[in-house]
Amino acid sequence: MTTAFTDAPLIDEALSADLAAAAFALARRFDGGATLWVISPQWEPHAHHIAVEFVHPVIMGKRALPSVALVEPDPVAQCRVAARPGDVVIAVASADQPQVLDAMRRAPAWGTDTIWIGSGPRPPAGSADHILWVPSDDPMVPATGRFVLMYHLLWELTHVCFEHPGLLTTQAAECTDEHCVTCGDEGRIAEVILAPTAALDEALVRTAAGEEYIDVTVLGTVAVDDLVVVHGGTAIARLDDAPEGTR
Repeated sequence: MTTAFTDAPLIDEALSADLAAAAFALARRFDGGATLWVISPQWEPHAHHIAVEFVHPVIMGKRALPSVALVEPDPVAQCRVAARPGDVVIAVASADQPQVLDAMRRAPAWGTDTIWIGSGPRPPAGSADHILWVPSDDPMVPATGRFVLMYHLLWELTHVCFEHPGLLTTQAAECTDEHCVTCGDEGRIAEVILAPTAALDEALVRTAAGEEYIDVTVLGTVAVDDLVVVHGGTAIARLDDAPEGTR
């Protein structure tokens, strides 16, 4: 009797490529001094497991990498306080988990890279810098070991990248023009830290480049934690599509 195995591979070609790209980006961030912040509101053990995986050098000669599981009831608030520009936020969650959706949309203002591990319906393109996804509608996937396999491979591939140090550093592009058209036209996402107290006062915001004051008169009023688009030192639009149940 012959048994045919028709199940798809645990890690298919597309996911393999996504894992390689995520590991390469993660290695570069770690090489630059990043900390990995891990959230998983639905499946807290995954957050702990990933943090331990990266911080504990289980193989002799491998580096211990700074990684912390954020498991308080409000992971967005924890990320906001903990993450620094250049860090990485990794989430293990379904595509409709509201706190993870909110963290991912705020990450550009915090200056952090993002990795999203999950299964089922896939998040829209661009929801995170790297999406590592199992295209299965089986609700038991998060408990079967496939997620564990993914982040074990992510850990191993990250250390493979460390074996090629010449690939880990990038030459920062320098703007030599006093009035650079590219920089001047850039629309950046910012998160309001301190709202103005008077009509013509500026708001203090957090961006990927750090904290700065911006003009918000175009928008009228802003509140703490609002996300806005900044152009030329002025808030020109409000990102008001916060997931239901967040803020």
